[in-house]
Amino acid sequence: MTEILAYGFMQKAFAAGILVSITCSVISFFVLVNRLSFIGVGISHAAFGGVAIGIFFGIEPTLSAVIFSVLTAWMIGIVSRRGRLHEDTTIGIFYAAAMALGIVIIGLSKGYTVDLFGYLFGNILAVTSTDLWIVVILGLFVLGTVFYFFKELLYVSFDEESAQVSGVPVAFFYYYLLTLMAVTIVISMKVVGIILVSALLVIPAAAAYEVTSHYRSVLMVSVIVGIVSALGGLLVSYRFNTASGATIVLMAAAVFLLLFVLRSLRTGPARARIQGRVPPDPKG
Repeated sequence: MTEILAYGFMQKAFAAGILVSITCSVISFFVLVNRLSFIGVGISHAAFGGVAIGIFFGIEPTLSAVIFSVLTAWMIGIVSRRGRLHEDTTIGIFYAAAMALGIVIIGLSKGYTVDLFGYLFGNILAVTSTDLWIVVILGLFVLGTVFYFFKELLYVSFDEESAQVSGVPVAFFYYYLLTLMAVTIVISMKVVGIILVSALLVIPAAAAYEVTSHYRSVLMVSVIVGIVSALGGLLVSYRFNTASGATIVLMAAAVFLLLFVLRSLRTGPARARIQGRVPPDPKG
């Protein structure tokens, strides 16, 4: 372990992996409770269009990806909540269009040198100091605002109708959660890639749900699963020279399957919904 940390690129990789895993795990809790996993898939694919726009116009791809992903997330939310189409149909339209846009723009960008493979599939070992600072700033923004509005987000997630009656701006927090998802996806691109990042928005909380059903415990275990997956996957990829992003996701999936088997052997197939007292009226 000491030998690995002697390398500067490994220090950056561990730092990025820890922060991204914590951020994804916290957002994963709200994705699971609100059943937004497919929206996460749509936003993650939309990020490719944002990267392509940044390459074409010569701006930082991460910045363009954040803006484009947030706008796409809002459009998915608006059409899903106000339109006549089912949510999964809306997501399918937008993420396919965003990917197609990215492919067309990349084709028009003559002589580009950006590592698109790294954006698509992740390359945590190639994280630069600039990338790390972006992860730190945006990651702290996501975590800070989640915990600042935690009571409201939790209230809306568990009982939207009561929250609406209590005067909580439900629509605002719905779109705000989509925004946080989009930012989280973008900062995770260099770690696990656009194609695989949606897995980190689902697996940590799903794995936690296999061992506990109280929301506080689910959130805590989700973070632990995320950190173990990131660090374990990074060590395995370094040892066996495998793709870091894919190895991290496989590690997370292995943790989920392990907890699933242990829970099945202990309690059987029955499972209750996530439990926990709905928080009091935030205005009270």
